[in-house]
Amino acid sequence: MKCPLAVTLGVLMAGADVSAEPNDEIQSPHIIHIVADDLGWNDVGFHGSDIRTPNIDRLASESVILNRFYVTPICSPTRAGVLTGLYPFRFGMWGGVVSPTKRHGLPPELETIPERLSKLGYEHRAMFGKWHLGLASTLFHPLRHGMTEFYGHYNGAIDYFRRERFAELDWHRDHDSVQEEGYSTDLIGDAVVDFIDRNANGGPVYAYVAFNAPHSPLQAKRSDLDAYGFDPDGKLAPNTDRKIAKRENALNYGDRGKGNSIRQTFAAMTTAMDRQIGRILDAIDRNGMRENTLVVFHSDNGADPKHGGSNEPLRGNKFTTWEGGVRVVAVMRWPAVLPAAAKFDSVASYVDLWPTMVAAAGGSPPGQLDGVNLLPWLTGKAPRQERMILLDASTVVSDRWKWKDGELFDLQRDPNETQSVEDPDRDVVRGLEESSKRFASLVGPAFESQLPVPERWPPRDWKLPEESPSIR
Repeated sequence: MKCPLAVTLGVLMAGADVSAEPNDEIQSPHIIHIVADDLGWNDVGFHGSDIRTPNIDRLASESVILNRFYVTPICSPTRAGVLTGLYPFRFGMWGGVVSPTKRHGLPPELETIPERLSKLGYEHRAMFGKWHLGLASTLFHPLRHGMTEFYGHYNGAIDYFRRERFAELDWHRDHDSVQEEGYSTDLIGDAVVDFIDRNANGGPVYAYVAFNAPHSPLQAKRSDLDAYGFDPDGKLAPNTDRKIAKRENALNYGDRGKGNSIRQTFAAMTTAMDRQIGRILDAIDRNGMRENTLVVFHSDNGADPKHGGSNEPLRGNKFTTWEGGVRVVAVMRWPAVLPAAAKFDSVASYVDLWPTMVAAAGGSPPGQLDGVNLLPWLTGKAPRQERMILLDASTVVSDRWKWKDGELFDLQRDPNETQSVEDPDRDVVRGLEESSKRFASLVGPAFESQLPVPERWPPRDWKLPEESPSIR
């Protein structure tokens, strides 16, 4: 059932400064940033999905829903842009993920959210779950990018029960490999709750929680499959990652935890993630942190239906810049500052999270970011402004218009992109084309490890080779 949303944020206080900060009397908030992996538009209950997500739905009802929140159509670039506030094509992280054999990663000279927060009194800054921003050396490790704690995996698409990729264990606490039993979604939730409990009274905390769920390989716990009508005597869904297992010579990769259908397995995985999000929200409440905790939740890109997700009624899927690939579920809750049960219908973007979080903490973002501080708009202290967000070399989106591959779409009248505008206004087209031309001028080189390519890759238990910035 769709939850009612009573308030739509509109244009208030014309002429207000978009750089305005929250009330000076409010202390720096705790910041809990939760990212789902390949969660589709139609994969949450408050969008009318058949998948049960009561905790995400509750969070949405207590939040400002960012109804037009755009990301990149694939994982690593979104994560890079989130942490830096910059379009990732500026530093060569574009067109694909940072796969296990790639040499590039997140450039050390770029200031991440946790690095800026460290200057603003945030002593405890942890990263949980999927990193996926560089695998060639320790130069790209989360602890080199402002985190004080790390628990999770470097790669994407790990086995949920074995936590392996390329037949090597990819599960770590800080720099050390961790051998333990459990389901990765549950283990991540446990670690986040422990982090909150340990540090609730030690000043503001920052947690970047990047669930690998519900990304493939499709693997769910039996109890969650049972909740969706699993028939143990019925036919099991195929292993959609069989080709990966064969290529990587990974015995039994992704085999465990199959439901009767791909969608059933995906649904069970999503509900398992939702349960852990509920536990995180409960830990915030239990520690008296609720009013002054900024909770951000969104997906890294749209769903891939071949792996069970759904973006309906939006057009397109992961890997594309149609709405279904880049417009994702996103909410922001901060009870002390933001209204609840509200919806923000203007465009917002993954690169906006850096300046928004830093502004919430009382800092001033540098001027060279591609993102903007959303707080003045979300609190009604400034009018919404027309923006154009670059989605790739040939796609630009604004509040009303989308320019994609030489075609114009009117998203106010046709949000599902069923038909391009037949006789477009030339002034509108000209403005969008000019914005799209910025892409080529902004593209920069990738930052690569200078270590020699090792004879054996990956290393045992994904123990990354040491590399220091001083050797460059």
